[in-house]
Amino acid sequence: MKVLLVGSGGREHAIAWKLAKSKKLTKLYIAPGNAGTAECGENVPVAADKIEKLVDFAKQNKIKLVIIGPEVPLAAGLADLLESAGIKVFGPGKEAAKLEADKAFAKQLMRAVSISTAEGQIFDRFEDAKAFIASRDEAVVIKAAGLAAGKGVFVCDDPADGIIIAEKIMCDKMFGSAGEKIIVEDKLLGEEASILALVDGRNIYCLESSQDHKAIGEGDTGPNTGGMGAYSPAPIVTDKLMKQISREVLVPIVDGMNRNGTPYKGVLYAGIMVTAAGPRVLEFNVRFGDPETQPILMRLKNDLLEVILAVCNGRLDDITLNWDSRPAVCVVMAAGGYPGEYEKGKEITGLKEAAAMKDVVVFHAGTKKLDSRIVTNGGRVLGVTALGETISAAKQKAYEAVEKIKFDGAYYRKDIADKAIRK
Repeated sequence: MKVLLVGSGGREHAIAWKLAKSKKLTKLYIAPGNAGTAECGENVPVAADKIEKLVDFAKQNKIKLVIIGPEVPLAAGLADLLESAGIKVFGPGKEAAKLEADKAFAKQLMRAVSISTAEGQIFDRFEDAKAFIASRDEAVVIKAAGLAAGKGVFVCDDPADGIIIAEKIMCDKMFGSAGEKIIVEDKLLGEEASILALVDGRNIYCLESSQDHKAIGEGDTGPNTGGMGAYSPAPIVTDKLMKQISREVLVPIVDGMNRNGTPYKGVLYAGIMVTAAGPRVLEFNVRFGDPETQPILMRLKNDLLEVILAVCNGRLDDITLNWDSRPAVCVVMAAGGYPGEYEKGKEITGLKEAAAMKDVVVFHAGTKKLDSRIVTNGGRVLGVTALGETISAAKQKAYEAVEKIKFDGAYYRKDIADKAIRK
């Protein structure tokens, strides 16, 4: 089967790496891909947001299945265009993708189907938002309603800081049109977990749990990023809690989408805060998380292509997922300055030495090949991922691999998975 994978991040390299193992695969294209995906298939010089060009490429090359990795082409309606062209696609349509692309829409739907989430208000005028935030005397969370590459959420312990952030988003347009609306929420206290589930429009199948590390700094300090590391499974997500999340979050949201006439197909990601009062939803994403995908797919034993086809064909109830019992830890190596301004084009060394380690895979994110060299080409550069008999062993192995890799300005957190180890 000829497959086109859309995207260029660490998530896409992990998907490509897993797809390349499938006996059903005859040819894999990745658009636009990175230096890592080039080892798994053929990179195609078409950007992920050029949706018409992607459809044309799929038609011309007789692609049988398109897997959409990032949120931008999903929000732009790539899945709808592909389906109209008679091409099988893994990923929700434009209306269903509003669960991530429009946080105001997601908030309203959660209220409508009685999903527990933070109390909050939606604003499209700065003056109204400012007045509301000024009336608060406790911490607030400010969210840009649109897509902001994982950087549009700000936790402000002092409401005065919330006013400054709201002004930057709504008036200074720090996220462009994504900040035309904002949500102001109460700050939830607890520990976060990432719950990813496959959905075929009717059936829901939860993947193994994971936990992301959003903040740039150790101890979860500093501004949010797209994710600085992840591990799977997350000890905080017990079997009992997973069943509760499925029953109280995933089933209601999938039913709500069906009632809206926008059935959901693909991966549904629920960002959960595990509070003293139970699980509460922080956000929904409409695709595989990045970097959660890296440790999750390291642990998946199934043929990923068969699993994806089961979703596309509405027969998710026919499959059983099998998992490596060993935990996996992913450490993101970022460019110096990220999530702010950073330089590209720095040569990366030590990749072969790290990849030669047993049970280690170095997933590329912001990389490209320049002549015979691999150089940095983004903020999050690599996702170094390792399996271990325990979470501590997986962490140790991942960091041993990280230490073999060098590039100018390389930065990474040194506390990935510490929360799990403490448990």
